[in-house]
Amino acid sequence: MTELASGLNQLIFPDYCLICDIPEGDGNKFSHGLCGMCHDAVTNDPLPACPWCAATVGPHADTGNGCLACKGKSFAFDAAIRLGSYDRQLREVILRMKAANGESVAEQMGRILCARLCSKLSKLALTTVVPVPLHWQRRFARGHNQAAGIGRELATGLGIPFASSGLRRLRNTPQQGQPTASARQENVKGAFGVSRRARFVGETVLLVDDVMTTGSTASEAARVIKKAGARSVFVAVLARR
Repeated sequence: MTELASGLNQLIFPDYCLICDIPEGDGNKFSHGLCGMCHDAVTNDPLPACPWCAATVGPHADTGNGCLACKGKSFAFDAAIRLGSYDRQLREVILRMKAANGESVAEQMGRILCARLCSKLSKLALTTVVPVPLHWQRRFARGHNQAAGIGRELATGLGIPFASSGLRRLRNTPQQGQPTASARQENVKGAFGVSRRARFVGETVLLVDDVMTTGSTASEAARVIKKAGARSVFVAVLARR
């Protein structure tokens, strides 16, 4: 009877792929809300990435001291890791999670990110997960913070605390549309603060966001966390532009 009820429910309320909207069933195998094709597309990153800033690099690039995107720069975070580049299916699902009803999409992508990267992240001896916060006005308009949805699932998968409000957004900074890295850095300067109840002394923090462009936002957030006493800050994102 349970299987019959489940089948009837699926017939009346079919599940759809979060990216391409194909319905589940008829041989379409789903994983974490994605059809097989879309799941493979977002979890199989075909391009090599810099181990320091997660930017795409050439197949034979020397990244021992950073890549062309980060060499000579002083990011406050220790290293960044990504699921993939900001393109195609991954770009589409990130845009969907920023919609008013996108919180469940963000949570599903958090589970996918965890399934793909948790073995690597576990080696970092992380002690807490912190999402990059939205300003309250933007969060109110959207209804959720997509970084929090991703981070919550990562924390669950890693089995470590999730400091959902560890950081505060002090200024409602404009979207990072500035043409240069220095302008982007200036845009987020002083944008974050540590919440009163947050305790980062001696912690190894995983800072989570959906997209990294130049690293300015993550670096400023990491700087504030380290100023509050954290030992190290690593960054995990779904996509790197």
